[in-house]
Amino acid sequence: MSDLSIIRQPIEEEINTFISLFNESLSHTEDLLSSALDHIRQRGGKRMRPILTLLIAKNLGVVNSITQHAAVGLELLHTASLVHDDVVDESGERRGQPSVNASFNNKIAVLVGDYILSTALYYVSKSGHNAIVNSLAQLGRTLSSGELQQLHNISNEDISEEIYYQVIEKKTASLFATCAENGAMSVNASEDDIIAARRFGKNIGMIFQIRDDIFDYYDSSEIGKPTGNDMSEGKLTLPVIYALKSSDDAEMWSLARKVKKGLVSTDEIARLVEFAKSHGGIDYAVRRMDDYSSEAQQYIDHYVHDASIKKSLQAYLEFVARRNS
Repeated sequence: MSDLSIIRQPIEEEINTFISLFNESLSHTEDLLSSALDHIRQRGGKRMRPILTLLIAKNLGVVNSITQHAAVGLELLHTASLVHDDVVDESGERRGQPSVNASFNNKIAVLVGDYILSTALYYVSKSGHNAIVNSLAQLGRTLSSGELQQLHNISNEDISEEIYYQVIEKKTASLFATCAENGAMSVNASEDDIIAARRFGKNIGMIFQIRDDIFDYYDSSEIGKPTGNDMSEGKLTLPVIYALKSSDDAEMWSLARKVKKGLVSTDEIARLVEFAKSHGGIDYAVRRMDDYSSEAQQYIDHYVHDASIKKSLQAYLEFVARRNS
């Protein structure tokens, strides 16, 4: 049995209900909008975020219509943010397929992203749960704030591990945290259980993003992402930040500043990548992932009692930490 099968096993029926509802939310009769939504819907994905919502809800109660509408609203918000991000990043691909902006154009992509965002608000409102509606609205603000902070950080000469964590907590971990929190809220869990679930989701999200950033230091044939892609966009991630901070290599610091100014060459990026690897940057990033994994494990050990859900969440944690795409 694959990792994903183990993860989905306790909620197989519930995730199928979610997929039907999600696909329904991305259906429309107007030709242009219908074509763009079909394009997005066909990308599918592993559904890791709604799976987290459903698992937390089932751990603490019974998955219900509130849970499902919350999960759909969150996945739609995430989808809208990806459509908009591809426009901002001028990205031509998403999950190995042409992005919406590449398949249509930027104007259509922005408007389709707006439509999906509005649909997210519509579906989460159908939950009838004010706290969940409020959390999704706050999440939208946090995700946008994180993206803006990341853009500002590119032009900021300061190279800081602390700022790196602030950015990834906003732009990635906050989504996982809200997914887990909403799962707990949807089944009327106690305040203690809701707080613990949110902390678990945040730790999962931090692991997810650090793992994603590690991909940038390996060949695309291994990982499926161009080596040094983040640096070509002006972003310095944890492995190279650590290597720089633990070294007095003036030449590498100079290259790092060129990254932030958008003046770095492909060869110079390759040198920074090798510098990060040879100076313990990858090992350090893995250790930080292990720290977040240990904290996430405490949730599984103390708050999960059903054997099948415990096995599922354990596989979920391990999958996020070990994934290759």
